[in-house]
Amino acid sequence: MRSSCVLESRTLFCHMGIFDRIHPIFTLRFTQLQHLNASTESKSRIFSRCLSQCPLRQQSSYSSVSMSSVQAPLNQEVVIALGSNVGDRIKNFNEALRLMKKSGIQISRHGCLYESEPAYVTDQPRFLNSAVRGTTGLGPVELLKVLKQIEKQLGRTDGIRYGPRPIDLDILFYGSHKFESDILTIPHERMWERPFVLAPLIDLLGMASSDDTESIWNSFSGCNGGLFEEWQKIGGETSIGREGLRRVLPIGSQLWDWSKKTHIMGILNLTPDSFSDGGKFHEVASAVSHTRKLILEGADIVDIGAQSTRPFARRLSAGEELQRLVPVLDAIMQIPEVERKLLSVDTFYAEVAYEAVKRGVHIVNDVSGGQLDPDILTVVGELEVPYIMMHMRGDPCTMQSEGNLHYEDVCEQVASEICARAREAELSGIPLWRIILDPGIGFAKTTEHNLEILMNLPSIRKEIAKRSLAASHAPLLVGPSRKRFLGDICGKDNAAERDPATIAATTAGILGGSNIIRVHNVKDNLDAAKICDALLRRKIVRETSE
Repeated sequence: MRSSCVLESRTLFCHMGIFDRIHPIFTLRFTQLQHLNASTESKSRIFSRCLSQCPLRQQSSYSSVSMSSVQAPLNQEVVIALGSNVGDRIKNFNEALRLMKKSGIQISRHGCLYESEPAYVTDQPRFLNSAVRGTTGLGPVELLKVLKQIEKQLGRTDGIRYGPRPIDLDILFYGSHKFESDILTIPHERMWERPFVLAPLIDLLGMASSDDTESIWNSFSGCNGGLFEEWQKIGGETSIGREGLRRVLPIGSQLWDWSKKTHIMGILNLTPDSFSDGGKFHEVASAVSHTRKLILEGADIVDIGAQSTRPFARRLSAGEELQRLVPVLDAIMQIPEVERKLLSVDTFYAEVAYEAVKRGVHIVNDVSGGQLDPDILTVVGELEVPYIMMHMRGDPCTMQSEGNLHYEDVCEQVASEICARAREAELSGIPLWRIILDPGIGFAKTTEHNLEILMNLPSIRKEIAKRSLAASHAPLLVGPSRKRFLGDICGKDNAAERDPATIAATTAGILGGSNIIRVHNVKDNLDAAKICDALLRRKIVRETSE
């Protein structure tokens, strides 16, 4: 062992994991060893005290205790990096996550998804990279063996170092400990020089976290500013989109880079009672015709809804919603205009989401963020499609009640509440790299709240970043189209007359950082988006040159 490691004999390393997991005292003692600049004699004295308190001491000496003999190990928090550049990379990631969970690794957080140029050996395909955070009862060597077995199951074979592979799984952190042996070094020895490793690792943290484990991970970097300083040293956020590293979201068989332009989501309501266009498109022929119109005018996504979510709307059952949706959806899937376009289903029912995706829909758009049918989170996780989570309190019948309209700070509370829903989605099996966030303009909001959100989208991202940096990087959708607050401000009772006000609102949203705008009038809002995108590109050029 080199002098930089925590424990200085290989015999001690081999058994350190078991002592640390047998009793909480060892977490403290080994943490002391990590940070103690002491002599070998001092370190041995601390270890001897640990040994004297070991519950297995009466049965066997430490040298004869095997890690597999412990029946109830203490869970350790771990970070595992994922990489793939052979075969179906997204499928490889999905299968690796499934096998990790099956092996007892409880995944709680996901970084964003990155596509990167290969490093070291450059003559090979691009990689997908991410990282996950979770807990495990496995010891470090046991965990390594499990990950190597998963790699083997997914087709990885011995090959050149840093060469192509269907999956690569590396332990970046294991609890609050450092480890070093002939087969394993934690923290991973080359992580500090790799943007494609540090970017998803940083995603798993929060700017304002008081997490003791995160504090220790930051101390491992050797920089006063911790992991964040290491990230800045190799480019930080400015390296995203440059240096062969881009943040992407998987949709179907494609990787979507939402930073390139503002994407337009056109609205298709199949309802008789929607506030703007209720009753216009509930017949199959008219719905198909309107879909063609939305696409020809420039929609990137067509959002199909068969349930009205206007205030006080009657809630349909999942069966009633499907009766409206399925005939139209089946007809839309037959028209050539939808080729290479994206379809989303606007529903809060798990059953409806399942049926729509099986018929070809790419995205699930849930106004309730999983609150009205909790099964939708598990179902969307299993369907492996992007999930739009909107902020709403209550349901359409109660969202405008006095209690649901009370905010001390609307931007801070929307950020906090939508983060909580995203965490629930992650725990239900939806990786953060498939989540799109919507602050919910018009849902449990007053006119003042809506204006505050549109003016302060950057502050909402900052509030989200305090809790989860990955969530703060998620694509952001805003949907102010023709909503009542615009009519109240402009004196337009007829929703169809609110398009100019909608353009003003979507312009504010795009300049504030929205990546998707959901609108009824695609043609005019697309022109507004093009102008906004040109302004933002100009701003980036100016900032880069300064």
